[in-house]
Amino acid sequence: MDIERTTTSLLEGLFDTDNEIAWSHFDARYRPIVLGFARKMGLNEVDASEVAQETIVQFLKEYKEGKYDRERGRLRSWLIGIARFRVAGVYRTKSNKREYRGESAMITLPTEEVECESIWNIERRTVILQQALQELRTHSKASDKTIQAFEMLVLNKMPVSTVAENLEMSSQEVYLAKSRTAARLKDIIDRFELIYDEDAS
Repeated sequence: MDIERTTTSLLEGLFDTDNEIAWSHFDARYRPIVLGFARKMGLNEVDASEVAQETIVQFLKEYKEGKYDRERGRLRSWLIGIARFRVAGVYRTKSNKREYRGESAMITLPTEEVECESIWNIERRTVILQQALQELRTHSKASDKTIQAFEMLVLNKMPVSTVAENLEMSSQEVYLAKSRTAARLKDIIDRFELIYDEDAS
């Protein structure tokens, strides 16, 4: 995916229904966030994947119909609204099935806008970090072991001693790997944040 394409350029490309590259890039950028959002809303992998698919398809359909107006709201708010509706639909279906079987139909669903936006922002940051790590691997001189130490320590919350043992590093080397990787990631993450957050104004 061409991460450097801003949200504006992606949306402009979507006006051309034959622009498969723009559609593909939009899907690659936002589907992982919607997928993570649906998981955090309590759906299993299958249901979350369906919600992600339906959300992207519905947005693209409404966008082609001219229903999305950037002057009236942020892109993320529009996507969150669609995803929340789709997630609620899954819960309604499950509730109806439970009632049919004579079981309790009570299922808790996060519905507060602030809560949903918080979940979305967490997933967005996770996706950005993953993409930043991929760029670091591809376009920097950082060693795989250094990046792997960072992932194990920071992302997987593994103890320093475990990381050091698995990677045959000293504890000091693990801390140094964390520090160096975090410093290299900062500029990449800041750049990606600006690209993703262009829809926040």
